[in-house]
Amino acid sequence: MNQEITPKRKTKYKAAGGLMVTALFFASLNLRPAISSISPVLEIIRSDLGMNASVASLLTSIPVLCMGFFSPISVRIGRRLGIERVITWSLVLLSVSTLLRIVTHSAFFLLLTALLAGIGIAAMGPLLSGFIKRHFASNIPMMIAVYSMALSLGAALGSSLSAPLQFRVHSWQTTLAFWAVLAIAAVPIWFRVVTRGIDTPMDSATISQSSKLPWGNKKVWLLTVHFGLMAMVFYSLMAWLPPIMESLGYSRLYAGNLLTIFAIVQIPSGLVLQFLLKRYPSRLLWLLAASFLQLIGLILIFCSILPWLAAVLCGFGSGMLFALGTLLPIDAASSPQEAASWAAMTQSGGYIIGALGPILIGWINDLAYQFRLAILGLIIITLMLMTVQVLIIPRKVKKSFETTM
Repeated sequence: MNQEITPKRKTKYKAAGGLMVTALFFASLNLRPAISSISPVLEIIRSDLGMNASVASLLTSIPVLCMGFFSPISVRIGRRLGIERVITWSLVLLSVSTLLRIVTHSAFFLLLTALLAGIGIAAMGPLLSGFIKRHFASNIPMMIAVYSMALSLGAALGSSLSAPLQFRVHSWQTTLAFWAVLAIAAVPIWFRVVTRGIDTPMDSATISQSSKLPWGNKKVWLLTVHFGLMAMVFYSLMAWLPPIMESLGYSRLYAGNLLTIFAIVQIPSGLVLQFLLKRYPSRLLWLLAASFLQLIGLILIFCSILPWLAAVLCGFGSGMLFALGTLLPIDAASSPQEAASWAAMTQSGGYIIGALGPILIGWINDLAYQFRLAILGLIIITLMLMTVQVLIIPRKVKKSFETTM
């Protein structure tokens, strides 16, 4: 994977630095709106298309499943064809699939757009990490902060503006299709990156060596289960928080605002976690603390007490858990190559497990005609998550967060 960097290429990288930071921001901005824009208008969609809760849950679960199944394939394709080219065409696919929602008049067609958008997101997501490692090796923590903030901002925009936009245009199709503007804006930026000739495919021997996943490693399976349980709660709330709060008697606008709070508080969570780990580098302490915040938030939702505080606690806890879940494979691995393969397996399997969350919420709602049992299930999953955290963290972890980044 180490390629010789000539002085000419170094000059090209320096000149393109601002372009690549902008490209990273705009691409990361597109990883969540196709998912987060669904929930605020989900009840309108269900009523218009006659979808039950189980089928409606697929609008969120399908993209997450794609992130699980297609991420390893996208990494391999990116190494062969060039990371930047694959990201560019992923944005094109995301633009087209999101725009198609404006002509959607059936559940099947809407699910098809979710599949196409999911493939675009799955192909792009893991490659952005490779893009950061390749072009910003000396400034990885800052670029990860840019990536995380843009990702959270995209989720917040999709969740906060969809309900007001639908109220204004009186069309959920137009509301969902509107989010194509973010991908359309990113495409010319990435075409510019490609035309600068920055991306270089890898040789087949390197691809084969770096594509192996540690299927027989028990520690990696624990990390995968941990990521999956974390993702189950996160995507369940992303998909169903507004309908859950509406069922508890809150207005559609208020319920949509709670999802916005849930997304926004995740933006600074990574930076706060970095500060906390510098002061006290125990992974287990902050994993349990983040899970406890999420647990308290879910209990507040179950009891219908202080919904805004519940959204803050769940959002901040989820944000910290995502950052820690990404960090754990790097901590446990003994080499950069091993860390890459561990992270690929952890996230691939984890997203597949996580996709079950929204589906189970919808299934339980169809059976019980209420969400309280589903919320109780999320509480149980969080308790299971805390149990797994105790199992996967070694007794003494002395590496600092900054070093492992």
